[in-house]
Amino acid sequence: MTNRLNLFPPIEPHDAGMLRVSDIHELYYEISGAIDGKPVVVCHGGPGGGSTPSMRRYFDPKRYKIIIFDQRGCGKSRPHAELTDNTTWALVEDMEKLRRHLGVERWQVFGGSWGSTLALAYAQRHSERCTELVLRGIFTLRRQELLWFYQEGASWIYPDAWQDYLAPIPEAERGDMISAYYKRLTGDDADAQLRAAKAWSVWEGGTVSLFPSQERMQSFSSDAFAIAFARIECHYFINGGFFERDDQIIANLDEVRAIPAVIVQGRYDVVTPMKTAWEMHRHWPEADFKLINDAGHAASEPGVIDALVRATNKFARR
Repeated sequence: MTNRLNLFPPIEPHDAGMLRVSDIHELYYEISGAIDGKPVVVCHGGPGGGSTPSMRRYFDPKRYKIIIFDQRGCGKSRPHAELTDNTTWALVEDMEKLRRHLGVERWQVFGGSWGSTLALAYAQRHSERCTELVLRGIFTLRRQELLWFYQEGASWIYPDAWQDYLAPIPEAERGDMISAYYKRLTGDDADAQLRAAKAWSVWEGGTVSLFPSQERMQSFSSDAFAIAFARIECHYFINGGFFERDDQIIANLDEVRAIPAVIVQGRYDVVTPMKTAWEMHRHWPEADFKLINDAGHAASEPGVIDALVRATNKFARR
């Protein structure tokens, strides 16, 4: 068996700033790697997850100009956890504003989980700006995908963790968990909001990887992360991703068919199950589909790291 590739060594950004994208929102962005390297933009997960330093490490810093940003309302972007004017299409146009601000003509678009949704939404609107797509843990925000994870499905695999997710919601409201959570996450009771945010975030944090990570659980349960993550996710989910149709992403794959792409999917992904990635693969056979048989959802699992680094190494030569 070929030795698996690992992440590149940690690096620090050589440039960072804030970009005003609306009357309300300012985005944090940073640039690392080669100043004149191949541009890549990273779409983090969530929505509302924010970027992390490890995201820089999927790219050869001698060959890539690595552009990372925090989407509206999360990470270092301002205002924190803000839902006003926070939609998929606003984020797509934020990416265009960032591209123009940085003087980038075309870039590779890299994203996992919700980041794969945003990457595809962007590419379907602005295919001429995409040199390649590297996508992981495919999520298209269809109703059936949301119900699997937040209503019933994943609960059969993690019934122990599910009990903690149910806890903030009275039994009479559990027939629609997303709506019940939305009421609390957008309500005026700060204590109820934080309790709901932590339960929502910890449910996802505990199911992301094949083997639980205590470090991830602590990160997902921190007050600042949980509030932005849970509020923004639930806001997007209650609004169907602000898409015109439930199958928006898969229905518009013709718009990205000509873009070189790699899809990386963990076999045992509970958060965004393989069914969606497999449907995408069948509708988009031109994309290189990489199934990782010993991985869940997390980008940090060894087989997923290997596949992603191999993809970025391959595209660095283009």
